[in-house]
Amino acid sequence: MADSEGLKARLAPDVAARVQSLRLADGVVTVVLDGAGLDDGARVALEGSVKASLGGSADVREVRVGIVADRPAEAPKPKGPLILAVGSGKGGVGKSTLSANLAVALVRLGLKVGLVDADIYGPSQPRLFANEGIKPVAKDSKMFPVPSKYGVGVLSMGHLIEDGRAIAWRGPMASGALGQLVDAWWGDTQVLVIDLPPGTGDVQLTMIQKHKPAGAVIVSTPQDLALMDASRAMNLFEAAHVPVIGLVENMAGYVCPHCGNVSDPFGMGGVEAAAKELDLPFLGRVPLDLSIRVGSDAGEPPAAGEGPQAEAFMRIARPVAAWIAAQG
Repeated sequence: MADSEGLKARLAPDVAARVQSLRLADGVVTVVLDGAGLDDGARVALEGSVKASLGGSADVREVRVGIVADRPAEAPKPKGPLILAVGSGKGGVGKSTLSANLAVALVRLGLKVGLVDADIYGPSQPRLFANEGIKPVAKDSKMFPVPSKYGVGVLSMGHLIEDGRAIAWRGPMASGALGQLVDAWWGDTQVLVIDLPPGTGDVQLTMIQKHKPAGAVIVSTPQDLALMDASRAMNLFEAAHVPVIGLVENMAGYVCPHCGNVSDPFGMGGVEAAAKELDLPFLGRVPLDLSIRVGSDAGEPPAAGEGPQAEAFMRIARPVAAWIAAQG
């Protein structure tokens, strides 16, 4: 009694090459053939050839032939934005301000950027982008980001709750809220900056595990205590195999607006030294400048303007943009 391989051997080599499956059961041979590139006449001829080759033995009473039509090439699946996490080991180091200005600077460098305010318990991005009080529109259970005049779409818990209302959520609820912000209608956004809450708790772990950032930027002030906490954030990303793009030193150097004298209330150069010790890129430093604070409170990110404050953020954004471009 012939088996499948024996039956296939009866076919001409060019016909056998088109066989996708061949089965013999109870005297019935079922053959599925690839019909790619064949017109109707060639398909009829192919079917006849197979039936003639396989139907001439006593153990085959019927030959059934199926020819699979050409399949159109599948459209590439839409690729979501590259996720860039901005983290720190502790609060109060200017991470949210850096996140907002980095997003604006990346827009100025030609990228389409969105921002998620993942600091669920202390959202500040609506204030930084001057779109407080605007509720996001939703469609099919997904939100659209709230636009800003700086070209950055923003989603934050601050857009969803009353201003000044405390959020008393346990970890799973906060992590679920973050998921809704990230899984929104981001359209043609290329880069999604995520302003993480400080520390290494549930929200950070959920974001890393579920959304897998392409890379992370770590923000710290120069003093030793902040650097110790920042190292914990770096360890979290490295343990999750999320590359650290580089470190930023914030509040580095205070220029007196009256006399112009420069002082270093938080120290100077500590983050750069740590980056060198860890063999990580040092992206740059942002001064402790009154105009940055005033602009941020007014919803006017300094990176959107001109001058030394804007250039401080642009210097940080340029190597980040180059890193993003290298990811393809």
